[in-house]
Amino acid sequence: MTERQSSPSRAVTTGRDGGTDDGRPPPARLAYDVHTWKEIAHLLANLPVSVFGFVYVVTVLFTGFWLTVTVIGFPLLAAGLLGARQLGKLERARARALLGVRVDEPSRLPWRTGNGGNGFFAQLWMGLKDPVGWRTVLYDFIRLPWGVLTFTITLTSLFVLWPVLPFIARGLANVDRAMVRGLLSPSDELERRIAELESDRGVVVDTAAADLRRIERDLHDGAQARLVNLAMGLGLAKEKLLEDPEYAQAMVAEAHGEVKLALQELRDLARGIHPAVLTDRGLDAALSSVASRCTVPVKVTADLDARPVQAIEGIAYFTVSELLQNISKHSGARSASVDVWRAENRLLIQVWDDGRGGARLDGGTGMRGLAERLDAVDGLFVIDSPPGGPTVVTAELPWRDRAPGER
Repeated sequence: MTERQSSPSRAVTTGRDGGTDDGRPPPARLAYDVHTWKEIAHLLANLPVSVFGFVYVVTVLFTGFWLTVTVIGFPLLAAGLLGARQLGKLERARARALLGVRVDEPSRLPWRTGNGGNGFFAQLWMGLKDPVGWRTVLYDFIRLPWGVLTFTITLTSLFVLWPVLPFIARGLANVDRAMVRGLLSPSDELERRIAELESDRGVVVDTAAADLRRIERDLHDGAQARLVNLAMGLGLAKEKLLEDPEYAQAMVAEAHGEVKLALQELRDLARGIHPAVLTDRGLDAALSSVASRCTVPVKVTADLDARPVQAIEGIAYFTVSELLQNISKHSGARSASVDVWRAENRLLIQVWDDGRGGARLDGGTGMRGLAERLDAVDGLFVIDSPPGGPTVVTAELPWRDRAPGER
């Protein structure tokens, strides 16, 4: 699925402050503008900032190196690297505010709660080999001579070479931009991906916990309560069996009705967990089944030459089921359609209705929950619902083939 994007050859427009809409500063000019003054401020601040960073590196980390022969050396070194991470965060914020350099924040160290000494030593080793901390140490170590140089040149040029200072400041600031991007950026694309997966894992855990609470509540309030009443009724019928056979027979008949209702509730609950038709016949039949229960006529079209893994198939089913429930309750639609197809390694779902429109991700927990569930498996969820309709919801999931013999 691709979203409609503007042409890559679009013109770059200029804002009120002289900057461009993609965040780059305008070309240097003889006239001083806000970008020039920001660059000059950054270059003048390099000296105190670099002195502080250099002193921190020498004091904390070199002390940790010398004390590695003792028990406290390695923990002190790991703590120093953790502090260096915070210095890097401040430098990224300074570069973002004064130089317009937008660098993603590196992912946090994946601390894990361990048991006993093994957990402590695992976390200690993780801190000692932190690449973000070591690159920040290198950044702070080499910045002292550069900070002295930029401070001296900028301050001197401000009084002696002020007509060409904007060009000098731009050249020196570009070196600073390169240093920030080269040493303070996340390690690589894999690190950013790890950060996304850590966030998605939290969403999956929260969703699973909510589903377990829902199942527990449905069992406690529904089938369990009905079975308790059934047991009590059968106990009374047993006591009345010899004294009043007709009354006992009526109680048994009532208990038989309770059994049927309990079985129906258990079937509904099982359908909410994973419907049998989805397991036995696949997504096409399962979506047709859920569409038949919708109060709006729904046309289902599924163009699938194979079945994805159970997890993806289940998410696709419950996504369509939730969307059709929303159509029944809130849309006021007269007709709807569901289209499912495979495009290379992606499973695409599009649900359309001719209702009143106005659906939004921030309009309630239902849509937002669907978006979070799809995002947790590297999927996409897009809503196009102008006021007055129609509403088109497009969902995209990764396609993974089933293992041989998997149902």
